[in-house]
Amino acid sequence: MARFALGIEYDGSRFCGWQTQKSGCSVQDAVERALSAVAAERVATICAGRTDAGVHATAQVVHFDCDVARPDTAWVRGVNAHLPDAVAVQWVRVVPETFHARYGALERRYHYLLLDQPVRPALNRDHVGWIHQRLDIAPMQEAALALTGEHDFSAFRSSECQAKSPVRHLRQIRIERRGDYVVFELAANAFLHHMVRNIVGTLVYIGSGRKVAGWAYEVLESRDRSLAAPTISGAGLYLTGVDYEAGFLGQVPSRSVWFNVPGL
Repeated sequence: MARFALGIEYDGSRFCGWQTQKSGCSVQDAVERALSAVAAERVATICAGRTDAGVHATAQVVHFDCDVARPDTAWVRGVNAHLPDAVAVQWVRVVPETFHARYGALERRYHYLLLDQPVRPALNRDHVGWIHQRLDIAPMQEAALALTGEHDFSAFRSSECQAKSPVRHLRQIRIERRGDYVVFELAANAFLHHMVRNIVGTLVYIGSGRKVAGWAYEVLESRDRSLAAPTISGAGLYLTGVDYEAGFLGQVPSRSVWFNVPGL
């Protein structure tokens, strides 16, 4: 029995999320069907981060076990031949049996792309968030500094979150403007359910002038989800990187989100 790791890219707008569903509509369902077709036996996968419906990935990492010998090309191009066009394997590696895509991850990185212009988008509607008001990123950057570090992020977790602890180490929140887009980059050891989208939504309230920069820390300290801003759309969210110890995968390939957005 050998253990393999795969890097996977997908357009989340075409799926009902990562995690398997009875209807078979998830990314995991599509990937496992394709792997099973190549292996000629049932293959189960475990991913680094279970993304929600509409959320995308440029660098999802999964692992699976299989005792069938296949060349690497079979696990990439062969699997891709059985996948719908909205998901594709990018690379494969043989890993130690102790490797675990989820529990072995040291850090995960997400990008959120937000278009702030008066008119809603059409071509990019499933791949960017949108707000009609121009945002001021300076107070948003100030607020982001107060959220970094190790904290109880209960105020930014969904009521459906199943994590045993709300404590996470948020290493970085970068916010920059690129033309009519505001780009958020968040890196943490792990994220709670809806944590990225709830943080971005709260920062948008600040950037729009509805709240001052210090409000973000007040919300964090309250540990009360009802005090934070609403959860922002999943359309602009991308899982863009996962890091592991060098003995497993080391710095695995990350991929830019910019290919989805004309002009970036």
